[in-house]
Amino acid sequence: MTTRGARAAGRGVRGDLFDPDCPTRQLLDRIGTKWTSMAVKTLADAAPDEVRFAELRRRMPDVSQKMLSVTLRSLTRDGLVSRRVEPTVPPRVFYRLTALGLSLEAALAGLRTWAEEHMAEIDRANEAVDQEVDEG
Repeated sequence: MTTRGARAAGRGVRGDLFDPDCPTRQLLDRIGTKWTSMAVKTLADAAPDEVRFAELRRRMPDVSQKMLSVTLRSLTRDGLVSRRVEPTVPPRVFYRLTALGLSLEAALAGLRTWAEEHMAEIDRANEAVDQEVDEG
C-alpha cells in the first residue's frame, strides 16, 4: 500500500515532508550530510570539468575512501553526479555535477554560508547550556 506522499513523489508532484512515508525525508537525509555538501562544493568548484576520485579525496579533508565512495554512489544514483570510467588498469574514474547537482549546489551554498556566519553564536548557545547542566 502506498501513501499519499510516496504516490505524489512518484508522479513528480511535490512531496510532503510531514508524511512519514514520503521519500522527501530519505532524500533530505542523503543530501544533508557534511560529505555530500563537501563533495557537491568540490565538484561545483571544478564545473564544468570532471574530477578524478583521488583528487576529490585530496580536496576533502578527513573523508575516508569508503565514505567518499558511498557518498558519490548515492549522488550518482540520485542523478546529481555523473560518473565516467576509463577502462585502464587501474580504471580511471571521473565525476562531475549534473544540471540537477548544480541546482543543489546553490541551495547548499546558502546553508553553508549560514552555518559559517552563525557558528560562533551556536557555540555560545551550546556553552551556555553545558554550563547550566554543569551547575544544575
